[in-house]
Amino acid sequence: MDFSLSEEQRMLKDTVERLVRETYDFETRQKIIGSDEGFSREVWSQLAELGLLGVPFAEELGGLGGGGVDLMILGEAIGQGLVVEPYLSTVVLGGGLIELLGSPEQKDSLLSAVVGGETLLAFAHGEPDSRYEAAHVRCTAQKTGGGWTLTGRKSVVLNGAAADLLIVSARISGAHDDEDGIGLFLVEKGAANMMIHGTPGIDGTHVAEIALDGVEIAADAVLGTPGACFAAIEEVMARAIVLLAGEAVGAMEVAVETTVEYLKTRKQFGKALSQFQVLQHRAVDMRIALEQAKSLAVLAAARLNEPRDLREQAISAAKAGIGQHARLVGEQAIQLHGGIGMTWEVPVAHYAKRLVMIDHLFGDVDHHLERFAALSDAAD
Repeated sequence: MDFSLSEEQRMLKDTVERLVRETYDFETRQKIIGSDEGFSREVWSQLAELGLLGVPFAEELGGLGGGGVDLMILGEAIGQGLVVEPYLSTVVLGGGLIELLGSPEQKDSLLSAVVGGETLLAFAHGEPDSRYEAAHVRCTAQKTGGGWTLTGRKSVVLNGAAADLLIVSARISGAHDDEDGIGLFLVEKGAANMMIHGTPGIDGTHVAEIALDGVEIAADAVLGTPGACFAAIEEVMARAIVLLAGEAVGAMEVAVETTVEYLKTRKQFGKALSQFQVLQHRAVDMRIALEQAKSLAVLAAARLNEPRDLREQAISAAKAGIGQHARLVGEQAIQLHGGIGMTWEVPVAHYAKRLVMIDHLFGDVDHHLERFAALSDAAD
C-alpha cells in the first residue's frame, strides 16, 4: 500500500500548517482560550476563506472531497498548535451528520453555511450515564400533532454553548441501549424549555451540559429517518476519531521536540541533561511511541472508507493504541521538564492536558480495547 501523500494532500498539509505556525503561537492561543467564547471568530473566518471548513465534504456540496488522510492531516496541524476552534464539533460531527442524512434542502442551506463559516454546529449525543456507548440514548422524542417534543439530558457536548444549531439524538422506540430507535433532531439556539450550561475543559476547549424539558420542534426539524440513525452516528464518530488521532500525533510531535530541545539546553552538574544516558533512553521511548502512534493514525485514516467491520476495528485499535502512547509521551514530557513542566506558562503542560482529553473523547483506552476484542470475535 502506498502511504505517500498526493499532491493535493501535500498542498493541504502545507496550507494548514503554515496557517497554524504563522497565526497561532502559544501566547495567541492563551488569549483566545481566555476570551468569552473560548475560540477566535477571526481564526474561524480564516479557515473558511482557505476552504478548510469544506475539506471532508463532497465537491457537489461545496467541499473538497477529502477522505480519512485529509482529516488526519488537518488533525495533525490542529494538534501542533493546540487549536481550540470548533472544527471537530461543527465540521466533522455536525457537518458529517448533515452530509450523511440531510435532505437536499438541508444540505444546501446548512452545509453551505458551515463551509462559509457562518453557522456553528454541535452534536448533543452523550448523556450523564452513557459512558462511551454510542447507542446509549435515554433522551426521548415524542411525536406530537405539530412536530416533536424532546425531553432528556445531554453531557459533555463539544461547543454546545456557542453553537447556532444543535443536532440532538433522542430515542423514539426500543430500550435505552438499542441501536435501532434513535433519531436526530435539529434544535436552534435559544429554543424554549432548553437550558445550556457551558464550561471550559482542562485543555482549554469548551463543553456544555444541556437540559431539554419538553422542547418542541417542527415536524421537518429532523435528519434522516427517525429511528434509523445509528449507522450515521457511528460513521461520524469514526471520522472524529481519525481527526483526533491526527491531533494526538501533532501534539505528541511538539511534546517530543520540545522535550528533546529542553534536554539539550538545560544543564545539571555542569553538563546538559541530554548527556545523561538514562534520559537519552527515556527520550528514545518517547520517539518510539510517537512513531507507533503515527502508524496507527495512518491505518485508521486508510480504513475509514472500508466496510464497517474493518473500519471499526482499525478505529478502535488506533484509539486504544494512541491513547497508550500519548499518555507515555505526555507523562515523560512533564517529568523530563521537572517542576517547570507543571506550570501554566510552559506549553508542554498544555499539550499533556490535551492528550489526556483526547484519550477520553469517544472512548478511552480500556473501552476501545474491549471493543476491539468484541469486534474481532464477531468477525471470526
